[in-house]
Amino acid sequence: MNRINQKFKSLCELKQKAFIAYITAGDPNLAITEKLVHALEKVGVDIIELGVPFSDPMADGPTIQAASERALKNNVSLTDILAMVSRIRKTSQVPIALMTYYNPVFHMGDEQFVAHAVKAGVDGVIIPDLPPEEAVGLRKYSLNAGLSTVFFMAPTTTNERLKKIVQTATGFIYYVSLTGVTGARVSLSKSIASDIRRVKRLTAKPVCVGFGISTKDHMRKVGKYADGVIVGSAIIKEIEKNIGKKELVANVSGFVQGLVNALRKV
Repeated sequence: MNRINQKFKSLCELKQKAFIAYITAGDPNLAITEKLVHALEKVGVDIIELGVPFSDPMADGPTIQAASERALKNNVSLTDILAMVSRIRKTSQVPIALMTYYNPVFHMGDEQFVAHAVKAGVDGVIIPDLPPEEAVGLRKYSLNAGLSTVFFMAPTTTNERLKKIVQTATGFIYYVSLTGVTGARVSLSKSIASDIRRVKRLTAKPVCVGFGISTKDHMRKVGKYADGVIVGSAIIKEIEKNIGKKELVANVSGFVQGLVNALRKV
């Protein structure tokens, strides 16, 4: 059982929901990313989603695009990120999933990517532009190596396709709460509760909700129905606000702790 599966098992026993934090690896640099991973674990984050910076993202809004640009200016590569995960593993067992577009994986090769990721201590992979039908090779190597492959669902996904996705996904289901790209939103979709229930009727696998979630009120609303909540752009904004400050890690982890505490009260 990899760390992601073990985490959901433990949270289920505690009747708690997972807090998944997304940060772009290398924003503003890899040294700070590494410190942030440890700090976020200390304030209660259950799973870390590390974004692999990419020049042509299709699912990311302006906030995460800007974070990727900052990381790419530092020439941060997939290899650099895997080396960082290896260092993190010397002192931490927090579950880590890589959020990457397929191009860097394709360049490395599916089999080599899975082998290197697992060796480094990565627990799962999320690839927005790789649907299950095109992920046969990656899934085969991942299943053999114990690497979770997380796939997306959206409000527009049909029930027929939902069934296919829940059969192929491992680790958890990533439910996109809205139609559009990533980015903090003021309000959530009015149908989010019924949307989550629709997915959960088809699977016993954990269903985690992301895109647009940014406030304590969002934590409480989504946490009532989902198995986990994913926050990305709101955290990236805090990083951006604190670039150049000695208190960056403390300020960002403090902001995240407030969201974690709100989720724990659900």
